[in-house]
Amino acid sequence: MNKKEQIEYLSKFVTKNRINNFNKLINYRTKYITIVLEDIFQSHNASAAIRSCECLGIQDVHIIENTNKYQVNPDVVLGASKWLSLIKYNERENNTITAINKLKKQKYRIVATSPHENNISLHDLDLNKGKIALVFGSEMPGISEIVKKNADEFIYIPMCGFTESFNISVSVAICLFELSNKLRKSEINWQLSKSEKQTLFLEWLKQSVKKSDEILKRIEG
Repeated sequence: MNKKEQIEYLSKFVTKNRINNFNKLINYRTKYITIVLEDIFQSHNASAAIRSCECLGIQDVHIIENTNKYQVNPDVVLGASKWLSLIKYNERENNTITAINKLKKQKYRIVATSPHENNISLHDLDLNKGKIALVFGSEMPGISEIVKKNADEFIYIPMCGFTESFNISVSVAICLFELSNKLRKSEINWQLSKSEKQTLFLEWLKQSVKKSDEILKRIEG
């Protein structure tokens, strides 16, 4: 069975309301903006960041596990992770450069969120220059030296208080709200391709139907 046939078959096991929801929400999904979480220590921070991605239609989340392994906090993520594409990097002692190289091959600009002498305000980041991968570092140290050396641009979130920085999950939410809103108002082709939508729709169906792979195997067999 091809993807279209699989979608048609699995759709029989899902309510019409959910199918309608899939058809609606898939049009808001984007890979033009992605985020990279580098070695996040607190599971609730990573889970909150992922929840913000899902709420704002950011489909891909890249998770770098150097010292800290990402653990889902179900009370925070509230099921958001199952609707996203989580790409993990954990095969080496230091996986940061692997993630950066992969993203650059996919034509992403590496944009680091960090105080830096050449940084610009979040409001001034130009989305028209191409796809962006926003990198957020670990809670205490921030982004690694590898990220600093390989980033294409640096941004900061303007603040009006005495405190130096926002919590990482708050930073993710602020950046994504600002940039996704700007993106959808632009003339940039930010939506998923027809093929990407088909693949994602099928993944959502598989998440919705128990033992979906077994069902498809029986039909194909």
